Amino acid sequence: MPNYQIIETARLLLKPTGTTDAQFIYELMNSPKWRANIGNREIYSIHDAQQYIQEHMLPQLERLGYSNYTLVRKSDGAKIGSCGLYERKGINGVDIGYAMLPTYEKRGYAFESANALKQHAFEKFEVTKLSALTLPTNKASQHLLKKLGLSYKKRIHLLGDPTALILFSLSAKRYFENKNLRP
Repeated sequence: MPNYQIIETARLLLKPTGTTDAQFIYELMNSPKWRANIGNREIYSIHDAQQYIQEHMLPQLERLGYSNYTLVRKSDGAKIGSCGLYERKGINGVDIGYAMLPTYEKRGYAFESANALKQHAFEKFEVTKLSALTLPTNKASQHLLKKLGLSYKKRIHLLGDPTALILFSLSAKRYFENKNLRP
């Protein structure tokens, strides 16, 4: 894999997910909250996780320079979650998403990683609009999206999916306007 940028925060390294992360991705995608809030990606083995990474994450990374990032805690090297920027059919803008292993929830890691990735999206990757989808029942995610500066837009259904979702978004213009207002 080429040398893609690793994003660093105070406590985390956001490393582009590769096939060496298959065990972690298998564990994360089979966690109860992933299944409840994101869905079943049919990852039933480490081999399935490797294939998913190869077929869904790496092609976008190679094409756009960003995709899914594995969150690595600096203090001990633990893989604790993921955060990413995704092309998603049915929404306008690049979709930002995040998930933590249960052990690492409610410690500020999702905000820390998503905020850094939001900054990179606008300032380094030149994304013009950041979007996010969440279930109406996922109040924690909605709160985090608002804290990140994304605004509620509307309820939507993705093509072929009967599940109602809530769409949030933030334009690059608004991001830079708000950034210039802060000291």
